[in-house]
Amino acid sequence: MSTASHRPATNPAAAPSPPGRTAEAAEEEQITAVAATLVLAYGLHPAAITRIPEGTATDNYAVVDHAGRRHFAKVYRTREHLHLDLERASVELSEYCADGGVATARATRTREHELIATRGRLPMSLWSYVPHTETAEGGLRGARWAAVGTEMGRLHARLATHPAAAPTLERGAAVCDVAASRDRFERLIHAYQHKPRLGEFETWALQAARERQAILGDVERTVASLPQLTVQILHGDIAGPNLLFKSDEVAAFVDFRPPASGYLAWEIARLGCDPKSVLDNSAESWLTGYTDLTLAYRDANSRASADDLVSSLRVGCAAMLCSAFPLSVPVERPHIVDAAMEAYGRVRHEAALMLLDRLPVMEEALRDTLR
Repeated sequence: MSTASHRPATNPAAAPSPPGRTAEAAEEEQITAVAATLVLAYGLHPAAITRIPEGTATDNYAVVDHAGRRHFAKVYRTREHLHLDLERASVELSEYCADGGVATARATRTREHELIATRGRLPMSLWSYVPHTETAEGGLRGARWAAVGTEMGRLHARLATHPAAAPTLERGAAVCDVAASRDRFERLIHAYQHKPRLGEFETWALQAARERQAILGDVERTVASLPQLTVQILHGDIAGPNLLFKSDEVAAFVDFRPPASGYLAWEIARLGCDPKSVLDNSAESWLTGYTDLTLAYRDANSRASADDLVSSLRVGCAAMLCSAFPLSVPVERPHIVDAAMEAYGRVRHEAALMLLDRLPVMEEALRDTLR
């Protein structure tokens, strides 16, 4: 199970390490606390606990118990009640989908039948371990397009029945606030221009931000022509790291967010218009894959409208172009900039521009197939 995300880390639950303590000693102490919580809250005696170097909002561990069973532990970095209430709502949404037959990891309840342990040394949730899997971070290919369409269709069909909100139709043009994006890019450009020195990626990011700002008029016209689109409860963070494959089959959606409504078309585009998937193929072969995804989605979710599916291309393109992430990272969160983040920024920018350039032809081809 993967829990990588781009959320900023919250305040740690444990006290900071005193000066002079080594990272190894701090990690050993954390693992000891994880073990103690597993015993107290779950009655589970671990034989091995290994830190998983993924996740920015939680500390994640692979656990093997004395019976040889494998588990996944998410340790939350704060005991603040509101934060844990939101995390609990996320787990409940995942369980709701699992109860409806959607491929998700299952949470293990504590001895008190709670989804999140709060009485031990560390607040945590414990999950079934999904073995022999890989994430979709490398992009979609081959049979995986249809597999994703099928499972995402089941996911959205289940979420459409969630009691938090019924599906509604809303103006598609509201999917992006272009005026707010224009202001944000202006502030970002100003921030870069006033830095005393720019590195290679920062120089590129400044140029990319100027390109984005220059085409926001085109983006505004693109979203203005959108029809009414479905808004309903969504997974909340569908992305490559939160989708697990076993071979070419979807093994699990993971890392749900609390129940919140959003545009169905955007969540379809989050996976279908993944930048690596777009650029690792020719435009024609990528569109073939995207078409396979939408056809499989429609078969699995009978409520899906052609407008939602066809418009997902336009929504995905516009949302990427309106987003300043990760161009803004060197200004707002320079401590998380690394080679992978820089590569992702370049790929995402190039993919969004390619989609904008080919959007009318691609939409027409997709609409013809879905008729």
